[in-house]
Amino acid sequence: MTTPAAPGTPPATPPATSPVTSPAETPGGAPAETPAGTPALHIEVDGSPAADPELLATLMSGYGHFTAMQVRDGRTQGLGLHLERLDRSTRELFDRGLDGGRVRALVGGALEAAGRRDASVRVYVYEGARTVVTVRAPFPPDRTPQALRSVAYWRPAAHIKHLGGFGQTFHGEAARRAGFDEALLTASDGEIAEGAVTNIAFWDGTSVIWPSAPCLAGITMALLAPRLPSTTRRVTLADLPGFRSAFVTNSRGIAPVSRIDGVELTVDGELMDRVYAAYAAAPWETV
Repeated sequence: MTTPAAPGTPPATPPATSPVTSPAETPGGAPAETPAGTPALHIEVDGSPAADPELLATLMSGYGHFTAMQVRDGRTQGLGLHLERLDRSTRELFDRGLDGGRVRALVGGALEAAGRRDASVRVYVYEGARTVVTVRAPFPPDRTPQALRSVAYWRPAAHIKHLGGFGQTFHGEAARRAGFDEALLTASDGEIAEGAVTNIAFWDGTSVIWPSAPCLAGITMALLAPRLPSTTRRVTLADLPGFRSAFVTNSRGIAPVSRIDGVELTVDGELMDRVYAAYAAAPWETV
């Protein structure tokens, strides 16, 4: 217990408060000196230092967007749509544009360096409009009928082909482990949006119906819709028995859907021939 001071006695001076010493400070509070030659950022991969840690940190951020295309003989379908989407998403995410001419030059340079005229190409855009191009062997079209498993999940900011798609990848892998080919993303009330990595369309015998729920407007979908008798409206899992057929689309091509959950769908050869012909009619543009 503290004994009260006698009347007239001035109060004792409180002790000085000691600042909390941070790891970057010496015990006396002065900033610790960084040894000469110490990098601002050091990253190791499997025990080996990264050659460009700043670039690697950017790539690891998970914040950005991309586009994917199939290139044949140095050309691709929907090039203008790819460039427009890259510019639009860069403006939305980073408040700056992305010059289409520069993207074409980067893709062309990467194809030349890789020694490929036929390739699967991706263009990734990160903070500061840093642009990464990947080139690998082309993916041949896979027209195998697909079985889809519905999951109650929608991609955030679905209109952007963004990075960090853990949710859709998680559900897609779970669907494959359960014996399906892909996940079908739906709302909790069953409204259908898109596949995990595809757009989906339904056929009622007269029209191709694209779901109106938030989704990515894929390039293949954008090329097909005006070349087919298309309409857009709300589609739910409860509507499935009323459709004759369905198909999915992405940058690797188009495939019919054979079933969704327990609902069997007809693989309509005549319809698919019409869809493939519509896609083949889209012009090829030089990268």
